[in-house]
Amino acid sequence: MLLFTSMHTLVLTLLFQQQHGLQHYWKTHYMQNTFKGMYHWNSFDIALLIPYFIVMVILAFYGIHRYQLVWLYFRNKKKEATSTNAPMKFAENELPFVTIQLPIFNEQYVVDRLVDACCRIEYPRDRFEIQVLDDSTDETHEVAAEIVRKYAEGTAGLPPQPIYYLHRTDRHGYKAGALDAGLKTAKGELIAIFDADFVPPTDWLHKVVNHFAEPGVGMVQTRWTHLNRNYSFLTQVEAILLDGHFVLEHGGRSRAGVFFNFNGTAGAWRRTAIDEAGGWQHDTLTEDTDLSYRAQLKGWKFKYLQDVECPAELPIEMTAFKTQQARWAKGLIQTGKKILPRVLASDAPKHTKLEAWYHLTANISYPLMIVLSVLLMPAMIIRSWQGWVQMLLIDFPLFMASTMSISSFYLVSQKELFPKTWYKTFLYLPFLMALGVGLTITNTKAVMEALFGVQSAFARTPKYRVQKKGEATVAAKKYRKRLGIIPWIELAIGCYFAFTVWYAFSSENYFTVPFLLLFVLGYWYTGLLSLLQGRFERNANPGAELHEKPYPVGI
Repeated sequence: MLLFTSMHTLVLTLLFQQQHGLQHYWKTHYMQNTFKGMYHWNSFDIALLIPYFIVMVILAFYGIHRYQLVWLYFRNKKKEATSTNAPMKFAENELPFVTIQLPIFNEQYVVDRLVDACCRIEYPRDRFEIQVLDDSTDETHEVAAEIVRKYAEGTAGLPPQPIYYLHRTDRHGYKAGALDAGLKTAKGELIAIFDADFVPPTDWLHKVVNHFAEPGVGMVQTRWTHLNRNYSFLTQVEAILLDGHFVLEHGGRSRAGVFFNFNGTAGAWRRTAIDEAGGWQHDTLTEDTDLSYRAQLKGWKFKYLQDVECPAELPIEMTAFKTQQARWAKGLIQTGKKILPRVLASDAPKHTKLEAWYHLTANISYPLMIVLSVLLMPAMIIRSWQGWVQMLLIDFPLFMASTMSISSFYLVSQKELFPKTWYKTFLYLPFLMALGVGLTITNTKAVMEALFGVQSAFARTPKYRVQKKGEATVAAKKYRKRLGIIPWIELAIGCYFAFTVWYAFSSENYFTVPFLLLFVLGYWYTGLLSLLQGRFERNANPGAELHEKPYPVGI
């Protein structure tokens, strides 16, 4: 923010240092007609500007879609599902049997917290069981087995719990395979799932279960909250990004009655819905979204309870955050390739099909941002010759649709969650937008791999069990990963945009500087943090294992 403020001050200083101040600058740069008619388009300009405008228009459509989600959210507010407005309720003696599945993989630092929280969930123990589904290849195996044994015998002030330990050694299907293996012995009519970094409240199940009294409901999702939201500036920005998804995307889609997805954790399924949809499949990296769409195509109804919170841990390092986002980006494109043809060929309403298209293809914006980054400088030079009228009538609406929609989207979500303090979000907006820009390289790589069917090695997202600064010590050294050459590419692209900032100053095109600074800040911020953490990893954890597929059970 200091960099942003300082740059704005410099811009204004330069403007007022002109011979006649701001008025003279405006007249000479935007009202001057001396060279009118001297510029003529040529084939080179057209070859640059056509792809530039195509990219801008596509990005603008996805930006307009964010506005539409906000509109759907407020237009259908009366249709909101909550923990207290279930249309039907179970009698106490008719509550369904619930199996809680806890898939884990090499997460020894959080498994005890997870098991303890689930064993404290309030529900009749004769209709309740917990499965710890462990695919670990490190000492987590012994740690988890011992924890399960203790709680099964009774510990921490609790009587013996109906908890069972299942360990696989082949890891076939990764998380989807572990969940499917657990279903073979699960007794539950309902299946609740919590990843390793989650801490469900004791009343979570009671707030969710009555929605399944309605026969057609196949899945109920609850809202993620954040154990370590205030750990660092990065986690605060991550929290705002996730809040936007869980408030406006899930809220808008669920209230409008269109398809939305289970998030892989902090939700519950009807066992019959899983079976009818074809069960857990592991041919995409987002097995949760894949199953969600298959179930809804079978006619199952999904509900989202925004008022039911389930806290979890945010990634505290840039490399971990990038890994998480790349997995989601790649997985959604894979799911789109697999599922969209079925959705478009189904008898679902047109608005449902359109929303599914936007949802599953949204990450295509990352490769488009790469194209935009390449074309931005030459397009800026060409456009500067065409006059301010064309730029105002064409560029400004596209900019508003593609860029400003991001800030308004997250502002609205924070106002919904924190009506008394939401205005503080303004401080984070430049960095939120810059972080989105900084993710472009890793997410573009993930998207292109999905489009071309490339199977790649990924590191899972590590969980450190941290809530306060200074707690990530042994866990960070054990599970931290690096991202190879990508941080250097990000720094190089940041330097390219630093050059565009210089050019904007030298050509006195000051109004583009704040926008260009977002690119500089985004690429340098993500690149530098990744390199620093990569150095820590080389020093502390040489030769760390990269897992075959990014099924970080607990993302």
